[in-house]
Amino acid sequence: MTPGLILYKRFNDAALANALVDVLEEGDIEYDMEESTPSFDPGFRSNDLTVEYSIKINPGDFERANQLLNDKEQENVNHVDKDHYLFDFTDAELTDVLAKADEWSPFDYQLARKILIDRGVAISENVLSDLKSDRLEELRKPEKPQNAWIIFGYIISFAGGVFGIFIGWHLSHYKKTLPDGEQVYGYDENDRKQGERIYYLSIAVFVLAIIYRIAPAFTGN
Repeated sequence: MTPGLILYKRFNDAALANALVDVLEEGDIEYDMEESTPSFDPGFRSNDLTVEYSIKINPGDFERANQLLNDKEQENVNHVDKDHYLFDFTDAELTDVLAKADEWSPFDYQLARKILIDRGVAISENVLSDLKSDRLEELRKPEKPQNAWIIFGYIISFAGGVFGIFIGWHLSHYKKTLPDGEQVYGYDENDRKQGERIYYLSIAVFVLAIIYRIAPAFTGN
């Protein structure tokens, strides 16, 4: 895998993954596609149904990739059947689709915009830019305080559980990727500090527990 590439899209359908790859190649965007298969499928289904395709690109290419995908769908929305579910959406609901473009496909985004324009609702580039900025600001906010996980992490760490190491690492290092490729910490500063303490405390207690168990072998007790 090329260093610096991060997850852009994930699919469990090879056709969808390859369609995105075609767009990226047309736009001369560097990418890497990885296939992963669960080691055990409890449903004993065909491997084709459980393969996951992860496509990674440079964070700086997110905006251009998003634009390429949207441009690709501009012509397609002119041929959509009128029974498409978005035609039943209110103007407010369609505007919400535009505001939360990361939760919808490029096709749905372009169709929502077209329907609003056809209804006489003014959707200028400035309006779209403002909706995008507001959405990024909303997504940039950290998750709500993880008090329950912090308490559980401390309990596990004092008990010598290895799971405390993973809880601490996640709280202190987890980052989320925004639609424009920016990566921000998922939790606020206090939660990250607590996570770091849990992480190192868990390691310390785990090491002491191992020493306590093997010490008798060296002392002859």
